[in-house]
Amino acid sequence: MSNSKRLTDKQVQITVPRYARLAVAAMFFVQGSVFANWVARIPTIQNKLGLSNGALGVALLGMSIGAVVFMPITGGVIARVGSRPITKIAAIAYCMALPLQALAPNLVLLTVALAVFGAFNGAMLVAMNTQGFAVEQRYHRPIMSSFHGILSSGCMVGAISGGVMASLGVTPVVHFIFTALFLGMVVVFASHWLLPSSFDSATQKPMFVLPTRSLIFLGVVAFCVLLGEGAMADWSAIYLQKVLKTEPGIAAAGYAVFSLAMAVCRLTGDRLIQYLGSVWMIRLGGIIAAVGLGISLVTAQPIVAIIGFACVGVGFSSIVPITFSAAGHTPGMTPSLAIAAVTTAGYFGFLLGPPLIGFTADLLTLRAALGIVVILSVIIAVLAPKVSSPNSKRVFINKK
Repeated sequence: MSNSKRLTDKQVQITVPRYARLAVAAMFFVQGSVFANWVARIPTIQNKLGLSNGALGVALLGMSIGAVVFMPITGGVIARVGSRPITKIAAIAYCMALPLQALAPNLVLLTVALAVFGAFNGAMLVAMNTQGFAVEQRYHRPIMSSFHGILSSGCMVGAISGGVMASLGVTPVVHFIFTALFLGMVVVFASHWLLPSSFDSATQKPMFVLPTRSLIFLGVVAFCVLLGEGAMADWSAIYLQKVLKTEPGIAAAGYAVFSLAMAVCRLTGDRLIQYLGSVWMIRLGGIIAAVGLGISLVTAQPIVAIIGFACVGVGFSSIVPITFSAAGHTPGMTPSLAIAAVTTAGYFGFLLGPPLIGFTADLLTLRAALGIVVILSVIIAVLAPKVSSPNSKRVFINKK
C-alpha cells in the first residue's frame, strides 16, 4: 500500500505537470486565437451594421467593461473552487460567445454581445494564468513566459485564419461558428490534463484583502507594459504611414515586426529569466524598449522606426509573465486574487493607451505622443526591483 501511495505521489509530481503544461499552453493558444479571429472581422461587421468609428468605439467599450468587471470576481471564485473548473468553463463560454458578435443586428445588441464576450475573456485570462502559475510552481523554474508566447502565436494564427476567411468571402457567422466549435473541442480535450482544484484552491486564506505594496508596484509595471502594447497595436502603422510617409505595406510591417519579436522572445524568455533573474529581465527589458524606441523617434527613419518597434517587442515580451508569476507569490493572498488584481491593472493600461496617445498627438504630435511609451519603459526599468519577493526566489532555487 505504501509503495503504491509513493508511486502515485511521484506521478503527481512528475507526470502530471508535463501534461498540465501542455493543457495550459492549449488554453493560452485558444485565448489568443479566438480574440484574433474576432479582430480580423471587425471591419466586416462594422460595414454590415453601418457603424461609424465612434459607434464602433462604443461597442468595443462594452467588451472592456465586461472584462474589467469579471476579472476580480473570477479571482475570488477561483480562490474558492480552484482554477481548473473556472478555466474550462470560461474557455468554453469564451469560444461559444464568439458568434454572438456576428449575429448582433444592431449597435445595442453588439455592445451587449461584446460585454459578454469581454466578461468571459477576462475570466479566462485570470483563470488560465492562475492555472499556469500552479504548473510553474511544480516545475521549480520559470515557464510562464512560454505560455504567453503561445498566446502570441495563437493571435498570429487567428489573425491569419481570419484574414483567409475574409478573403474567401466566408460570412462572419459561418466563420465564427466553425472557429468556436473547433477551438471549443480543443478546450474540452485539453482540460482533462489541467491540474486539479486541490493544487490551487486556498479557502483557508482570506478571500478579500487590501493589495500589498508589492502588489501595487506589480500592477503599475503591468499597467505600463500593456499601455505600451496597446499604443503599438493602434498607432505604429499610423506613425509609419502618416508621419514617416511610408507605403501601407511598410506601415503594416511595424506592428507585425513588434508582434513577431514579442512572440519569439516570449517563447525563449524562460531560460533568460532563469539565468538573469526576474529583476534584471525587467530592467533590461525596460532599457531596451526605451533606448530602441527613443532612437527611432529621434531619427524619424522608417527602417529605424521598425527596428525601434521590434525593440519594444523584445523589451516588453517577458515582463507581463514575470509580473503574473510574482503576483502569485504575494504573501497572505491567494494567487488567483493577486493575479486578478495585476491582470485588471494591466488591462486598464491596454484600454487607456490608444486614446491617451491619440489625445496627446492632437495636442502635440504623434511622435511626441509615442514618447510616452519611452517614459513608461524607463519607469518599468526603475521599478524592476519591486517584482522580486522572498517567496518567488525560493520557488526557482532548483534550476535543474
